[in-house]
Amino acid sequence: MHAARRRTALATTAVAAVALTGATVVSASTAHAATGCRVSYSVASQWPGGFTGNVVLTNLGDAMSSWSLQWTFGAGQQVVQAWNAEISQSGSSVTARNASYNGDLGSNASVSFGFNGSWNNSSNPAPSSFSLNGVACTGGTNPTTPPPNPTTPPPNPTTPPPGQTPTGLVGWATQNGGTTGGGNASPTTVTNSSALSSAISGSGSAVVRVSGTISCSGMLKVGSNKTIVGIGSSATISGCGFNISDQRNVIIRNINFRNWNDDAINVQTESRNVWVDHNSFSNGYDGAVDIKRGSDYITVSWNRVFNHSKSMLLGHSDNNGSQDRGHLRVTYHHNWFDGSGSRHPRVRFGNPVHVFNNYYYDNDYGVASTEDAGVLVEGNYFEDVDDPTHVGYAASDPGTLVARNNHFVNSGTPETAGGVASIPYSYSLTSASQVKSVVTNGAGAGKIGL
Repeated sequence: MHAARRRTALATTAVAAVALTGATVVSASTAHAATGCRVSYSVASQWPGGFTGNVVLTNLGDAMSSWSLQWTFGAGQQVVQAWNAEISQSGSSVTARNASYNGDLGSNASVSFGFNGSWNNSSNPAPSSFSLNGVACTGGTNPTTPPPNPTTPPPNPTTPPPGQTPTGLVGWATQNGGTTGGGNASPTTVTNSSALSSAISGSGSAVVRVSGTISCSGMLKVGSNKTIVGIGSSATISGCGFNISDQRNVIIRNINFRNWNDDAINVQTESRNVWVDHNSFSNGYDGAVDIKRGSDYITVSWNRVFNHSKSMLLGHSDNNGSQDRGHLRVTYHHNWFDGSGSRHPRVRFGNPVHVFNNYYYDNDYGVASTEDAGVLVEGNYFEDVDDPTHVGYAASDPGTLVARNNHFVNSGTPETAGGVASIPYSYSLTSASQVKSVVTNGAGAGKIGL
């Protein structure tokens, strides 16, 4: 799992902290490098099934150009989403590595990062020890190394450098070279439709920040190498949507889409590497996020769809197999389908399509696999959904569907058939029984501190 920007916590029920200090001297014939560290770990907020952890790492040794912090959880906690670090987990062992913009860590300097995690509601103890670049934080350092400067505050864990693409991407959009959007381009803030349309056009790298409510109509064309991100919790696109057609490397985050008169986000015509993350969709005409016509390497994560019917279509026609087969590989994770009607997603041809850790509530149906698609549906939470999954739908021939480790409350039995191609990327699976709590606290616009 990789890092993402932090979610605003909705509840604070417990706080825990541990501080560890230490160092070990590492020497060689041509260099004398001291390695040492101090770690402050705290649980900033906690709710049933989930929590937010903050970590401040202080380098007590010589300057380093990259860092890797390791610890072990003692009660089955799992990291779900992170910011300002790239975090991976194997069993109880966790490794946090620097992001692209905070690897340089000078002597006595500090770096902060955080994460959202899941826990089992019985205990959530802090880790008992940490190690930096493989060396335990156990006290002291080379006497020639000056002591930590207590007046230097740690960097803000929620704010990477201006224009820097936050990490945290999981799924198909990490493949094919990854998805970086506008990268380090200087941000441009827009407040009206003409400025927005101009800023997102063309193929040059751009970071476009949406401020307030922008009213528009139709579909605005989005060019390659763009990050479009809302400021705060109220950034809104009302009346129109984004058309990503034959483009590459696009990120859309933290925006409220309302009352669109076509699609809210339309990804089509062999577009590649698109990440749609932490948006809210309501009261639109057609699809919230439709992906079609041979598009590929896409992740749709931590979005909320409510007061809307047609959610997420993957593959627009039963007759488009010549373009779609071998493509339409999409990951849908930690989305909240909140009373939305259908298409969560409705899939044609894509294989494997990965649907994990989403919360389904009071939907007409959940996932449909048709026209030779292969869909892995795992670790989701279905509540009041009569038909969690379909194999075949309406006039479309069946695909294949594997369902595993899902949680059902007042819901029907999923339809399954056949097998699905293997998933090529690493990911961390939240326990299905905890998905409702984690997703309702973290999905949608305004939950990542932008």
